[in-house]
Amino acid sequence: MAAPVRGGIIAAGAGSRLRADGWRVAKPLVEVAGLPLIGAVLRNFTTAGITAITIIVNEEELDCIQWVRARRSDLDVEFIVKTTASSLESFREVTARGPEGPMLVSTVDAWCAPEDFARFARQAAARPDEATVLAVTPLVDDEKPLWVTLGADGRVDAIGEPGGGLVTAGVYRVSARARRVAAAPRLGRLRDYLAWLHASGELLYGEIIETVVDVDRGLDVATAEALARGERRA
Repeated sequence: MAAPVRGGIIAAGAGSRLRADGWRVAKPLVEVAGLPLIGAVLRNFTTAGITAITIIVNEEELDCIQWVRARRSDLDVEFIVKTTASSLESFREVTARGPEGPMLVSTVDAWCAPEDFARFARQAAARPDEATVLAVTPLVDDEKPLWVTLGADGRVDAIGEPGGGLVTAGVYRVSARARRVAAAPRLGRLRDYLAWLHASGELLYGEIIETVVDVDRGLDVATAEALARGERRA
């Protein structure tokens, strides 16, 4: 029987665009359909059968820790409190924790239906353990999307080149090697690291989640709430 996979949540971003749109709470506590983003991601993980999770928050988000501890005492949660310089630094902090083996990681603002997240987790687990699997989506709402092109077998053919019709969705099954690799050059962003993994020969696959909203702005909250109500955009 395969060993349980540990989860990871990247929730250390400042949420400056949401604050500019009027939200006055930490980004992980911004609500979509009555549930904070951190609660929605934890629901995704538990739907996928994952109950051991590492979460990174910044030093201004201690209320997020209180929310999780008060409402999800059923989970085995490890918190990292650190104000990081980038999503890549947060990613490396989270993926360095926990036992060996693949790890399922989500950004806190990757909003999707729990059944879609669980389906991704199952499909990604069916790929070789030495592969890193990216969730990709045709729902392009990001201001600066990271484009991904998939081959017929689901292998990633290209990262960062428009034309494939898919973008990264903020959810990843990260192989043990990609978690521990020490040879990566100094890079500024998570997207740069993913592109470097591909260029360096890492075995990468993509699995499609049809609707994932990157909740960075007030408009994104409205889009996610429409999806939560079962609406589909024209």
